[in-house]
Order: sequence, then structure tokens, then C-alpha cells
Amino acid sequence: SFDVGNGPLKVSVKAGFPLNDNRWHHIQAERNVKEASLRLDGLPAATQEAPADGHIHLQLNSQLFIGGTASRQKGFRGCIRSLRLNGITLDLEDRARITPGVQAGCPGHCSTYGSLCQNFGRCEEGKKSFSCNCGSSAYTGAFCDEDVSVSFKSETSIRYYFEDETAVKPNRSIISDMTSRAESISLSFRTSQSPALLLYVSSYLREYLALVLNEQDELEVRYKMDSSKDAEILKSKVKNFSNQQLHSVSISRVAEGVTLQIGKHDKEDFNLTSDIEFNGMKSLILGRVHNSLEVNPELAQLSSLGFTGCLSAVLFNSISPVKAALLHPDTSPVAITGPLVRSSCGSTSVNPYAAETTRHLSDQSGSERTGQPLANAIRRDSALIGGLIAVVIFGIVSALVILARFLYRRRGTCQNQEVKKQRDNPGLAFTNKTSSQNGLAESQKEYFI
Repeated sequence: SFDVGNGPLKVSVKAGFPLNDNRWHHIQAERNVKEASLRLDGLPAATQEAPADGHIHLQLNSQLFIGGTASRQKGFRGCIRSLRLNGITLDLEDRARITPGVQAGCPGHCSTYGSLCQNFGRCEEGKKSFSCNCGSSAYTGAFCDEDVSVSFKSETSIRYYFEDETAVKPNRSIISDMTSRAESISLSFRTSQSPALLLYVSSYLREYLALVLNEQDELEVRYKMDSSKDAEILKSKVKNFSNQQLHSVSISRVAEGVTLQIGKHDKEDFNLTSDIEFNGMKSLILGRVHNSLEVNPELAQLSSLGFTGCLSAVLFNSISPVKAALLHPDTSPVAITGPLVRSSCGSTSVNPYAAETTRHLSDQSGSERTGQPLANAIRRDSALIGGLIAVVIFGIVSALVILARFLYRRRGTCQNQEVKKQRDNPGLAFTNKTSSQNGLAESQKEYFI
């Protein structure tokens, strides 16, 4: 907004997304005799033409205030950097050092404690602390380190819809928009079943993606991205999966390149030859597929067996179907069939700070936020340092007491031996008497503490 004497004018840009998301945003504003423009991030610029008649020059004679006014009321809270005015970069950092309430640099709590947010959890700054947003993570908890695991029975099924079925079916243009050229999949499982269908992604165009345990107890990733061709089977060299041990699987595809990693084994690279686009994605299914008509015929028998075992930390791109089914079944596009029991079968680690934090679930956003663990972490660190200092001081004092006690006993022993010698040699009494006086003085000097 500005006023050159013709009345206030305003230029606005509607972002379409929140700007208070604790991320950097770039603003570029320009005013000349013809128009004023405002650009936000990569959005199209908004413009406001200048009046045809009237003043055109902007005359300013006061100080420049950044982030607030002279009254310091309702000021800006956040970070500003790289401020340029008419091509000149203003030194905000130098002013920040002498201005109350302003600090040079924008490290925040996340720069120090952000690493506590695990498993793709995002650190978010608070007024006096920070929190971990687990919305894009398959985990939950204060630090996104608590796995979400489910015990599956043969009839259990979790279906996550990528789009509302009623909105997609009659409109083929929406189907064409559900196209993927890359996927990132990760999950952990334990089972004694082989063969088994672990994960199935269906398509309106008879394409699919499947994660399968075959009859030889081998893991296969099957891609069918061309309905006129057979599925491509990518088979891992790792074997023996149906041993009731926890196995972690990570699959990453970009165009024709596919990378598969199982646990701590070496990565395995594959190349697809049929197509690179997964079109018309419909839903992701875990467990049994009850409608055999939507499954490719070559997987129909396998899908009818269901899956018996444990699935944990399932993540497809940024979607966690297991967490959605357990924590947000009413607000997530999921359908659950059969018994669904939460389990700790995928738990492998415990965060030392987790016991001191509280969890908060935000039903409106669908993401899981936590309490603010910063104060607890700082108190824990301070207590640890204080305890170490106390132990060191106690050790030093104890050592001094023991040393003094040892020297005192040694002094008494020497005096007793000297008296005994005088009794045994009375002829040397005069000499010993003289020397004992000198020795006593020296003894006092030598052993005085």
C-alpha cells in the first residue's frame, strides 16, 4: 500500500496457501510512474495502474522502520533477510545487534534441536520452543519416532483412496491427472506367510503396482504401467522373509529407474522397459483385496489369501494409510474391512526424550503435532551437567580427605618409632633430644596441610 498524494492505493496477491508456515517466502515490490506491482514467490505478479492525473513522486522524509513502527505495537514476528531498497542491500544484521527484541540471524530452536524430529518429521518453531509435525511421516509421537503398527488377520483390509470415487468415475479428465512418474515406498513387515500380497496400488486403466512375497519366499516388485503388456517383475536377491523377523523395505522409482533396498543389504537397481507413467491411480490396498474384479487376473488368487502378520511404518510418497486408518479414520479417505488391531510389532527404538513430552492430535489439519519438548530437553541437559559437576567436586574433596588422613597417620608412626629408639639407646638421649626438637619442627613443616 502507498500514497503519493492522490489517496491510498493497495496491491494484493492471493497466495492460495498459508504464508505463516514457517518457511521462506520471496517478495518483490515495485512502483513507478505507470503502475505498482507485487510478486510473491513464483506466483504471477499483481499490478495496480497509477492514476492518469495527479501526483507521481513519492516523497518520504522519516526513518525506515522494518517489522514494525515507532510505537512497536503489533510488530512482525519472524525472520527477514536479503532486504534491498532501490538496488541497495540494507545491513539488517548490524542494526539487529543494537535493537531491543531483534536478534541477528534466524537460527531458531529448530537449528539446534531440529534433528530430534525423526522419520521425515518436520520441525516447526514455536514462541518459546518447537514441535515436530509428523503429518508427512509414517510415525507418531513427540519426535515422530513411535511406529504405527497393525496386526493383520487374513480377512483384514485397509484401502486408501487417492481421489473420491464418486468424483473420479464419471470424469475421465480427473483420471488422467492421477499420473505418477515417480514413487517412494517404505514399510516394515513380519510374517510367517508365503506367498503373500503386501501392498497393491490399483488403477482405473488396469495398471498396477504390487509388492509380493512369492512361493520361494522372495520379494518381488511388480509394475504394470502398460495395460497391453505383461507386468515387469523385479525380484530381490535377498531371501527368507517369512521367518517372523522384522524386515524393512524401501522402494524408489524415478521414470524407468527403480531402486530397492531391504534392511541393511546393498541397494539393488532395476530398469523398466515398458513405460514410465503410472496412469489413473485409484487406491492403495493393504491386506486382502475383497473385490477380485479390480485385481489383475495374475494376482487374483494371491490377493484372495489376504495377509497374516504385521505391517508397520507404511509410507507411500507422503501418505501413511496405516496411520490414517488408526488415528484419523473419520477424516481420511480410508475404508477398513475386518479386524484392525494396533500392535507394537514394529517397535525397534525408544527416544530418550519421549517420556517427558505430551502428544497433541490436530483433527482439523489431519497432521499429528506434539507438545513442546524443548524445555524438557534443556532441563534434562542442565540436570545432567549439574550432576557431573557435583560428582567431580565430591571426588576432589574425598581425595583430599584421604590424603590428609594418610599423612597424619604417617606422622604418628614416625614419632612412635623415634620414642622407642630413645628407650632402647639411653646413651644417645642427649643427642636424640636435640635432634628431636629440630626434627619436630621440620616434621611440622613437612607434613603441615
